[in-house]
Amino acid sequence: MQDLAILSGDGALPVMLAAAHPDAVRVVFHGVENAMEAPVAEHRFEKLSSLFDDLKARGVSRVVLAGAMARPALDPGQLDPFMMQLAPRLMAAMQGGDDAILRLIIAVFEEQGFIVVGAHELLPGMTVPDGVFAGPEPTADHMSDASRAADILLALSPLDVGQGTVVSKGLCLGIETLQGTDALLRFVAETPAHLRRGPGGVLVKAPKRGQDLRVDMPVVGPDTVHNAAAAGLAGIVTSAGKVLIVNHDATRQALEETGLFLMGRVL
Repeated sequence: MQDLAILSGDGALPVMLAAAHPDAVRVVFHGVENAMEAPVAEHRFEKLSSLFDDLKARGVSRVVLAGAMARPALDPGQLDPFMMQLAPRLMAAMQGGDDAILRLIIAVFEEQGFIVVGAHELLPGMTVPDGVFAGPEPTADHMSDASRAADILLALSPLDVGQGTVVSKGLCLGIETLQGTDALLRFVAETPAHLRRGPGGVLVKAPKRGQDLRVDMPVVGPDTVHNAAAAGLAGIVTSAGKVLIVNHDATRQALEETGLFLMGRVL
């Protein structure tokens, strides 16, 4: 029996976890996009008690939530008694940002006796290290932009908005919101040239202040690099040790192809 379950959303991270822990119970959810191959079980959010019973019967004691999950459209007619009881707490959390919902999810699993672990704990060495990971050394202007971007993210943290922002030559060109980093970079790429002070700038990715890194840890990967290049940026700066790299080799290759840098620093 395997004591770990991967609760999978979309993207490469759940697949990476499954490759590193092939005996883990792979769980997907009805109506939620996922890239998981050969899932072991599918469950509905409306019937969480069935999920808990299934995991306990399989001997699972640890769970990891990984991958993008849009807020599900719950069917009131499908709610089991457990979810009916949880509904007031869930509705209150949904009035806040993603952090409020994720904190509730962690609390619910812990109340059921499960240990919630982070993807970075199961994939050691997969976060952006302190210093330049690959690419050219950033200039003083790049670091100045990174510092301004970090200040913006810090100021927005209490509002639970997003984990990324783009600054170029002191100008904020965009802030990540519900649509995600790729949408942010597309928006920046479409910014008219007369509103920018020329090419360059950086994307900064960092968790929100006080964020529980066991869930929704920021990620970067080859797509992030290519989209940043298409947006005319010079590089990516992340919070060292607090942002996961999806596919080290492909990310390093993307940095070599585009000439961008990726670095971690204390933010």
